[in-house]
Amino acid sequence: MAELTIAFVDLTGSVSVFETLGNDRATQAVTKLTQWIGATGQEHGGKVVKMLGDGVLLSFTNNRHAVEAMTQIQQEHSQRVAQWPNRLKLLMQIGMARGQVVQIDGDCFGDAVNVASRLSDLAGPEQILATDTVIRKLGPRSGVRSRSLGPMRIKGRVEPCEVFRIEWQKEMLSEFLTLPADLHALRKTTESVFGGIELGWLDASHAFNLTDLPLKIGRVPEADFVVNDPRVSRMHASIDIRSGHYVLEDTSSYGTWVRFSGGDNVIALRRQECLLHSDGEIAMGAPFTDYSAPTVVFRLVDGNMVLGHGPLFA
Repeated sequence: MAELTIAFVDLTGSVSVFETLGNDRATQAVTKLTQWIGATGQEHGGKVVKMLGDGVLLSFTNNRHAVEAMTQIQQEHSQRVAQWPNRLKLLMQIGMARGQVVQIDGDCFGDAVNVASRLSDLAGPEQILATDTVIRKLGPRSGVRSRSLGPMRIKGRVEPCEVFRIEWQKEMLSEFLTLPADLHALRKTTESVFGGIELGWLDASHAFNLTDLPLKIGRVPEADFVVNDPRVSRMHASIDIRSGHYVLEDTSSYGTWVRFSGGDNVIALRRQECLLHSDGEIAMGAPFTDYSAPTVVFRLVDGNMVLGHGPLFA
């Protein structure tokens, strides 16, 4: 076994690209991009473990080089697609984890591989999510800026792990960022970043302040936000805040599905939790592929905004 940093890079937006360009041209575009991702990782001392359609799995012995490679990939690709039409944009969501990895016949197995893959699914477009093992390994003088998203439960793991978002954008405001050495101060700061959450279903909408949390979504009148559909459980899901970030927990009989604005990935929950890191939609009791599924739209409200003023989801 070897201690490695695993990075999983997944492309989002491929459905629209294939619809616009057709299979042949879209496949060429995806292949060219994944090859570039692999080559960039190798330039930083990484190894391409395997290509997975529109994803790339890489391993790094040097943790700092792994973070530098992923940061460079996001920065260069962001400049590349800045002028592209939205329907042709292939964006990247990246998950990173470090730990003991078993290498067999060129493939990698272990908790770090599973967690990196899961974080890639949870990340939004143009985001890098990393475990605390990756961030703490960097040290206080790495220059890498990150934001703690708090402890998250990862599918397949008994214990939750603290997850960080690596802020690779050069123009990000410094007051919302931190170096790894100042994690405690960051947690206090992030609690004021969001001012509330807005929910909407059909013609019903409601804004909740932080003091209203945790809130329950369900079919019965006792729920804080009522979705009166037979597929929705009596108390279907709850939303709470941890370390300044919203967490959705499924407590239903038939499951909950989450997708975020601008992304294609859908997170399926069955008695599990999911970090609500940006605006999106929640399908309750049936997946998004069922167009009749009761779907709740949610929007995170900045702490400087006043809740309850103006139309929701305009």
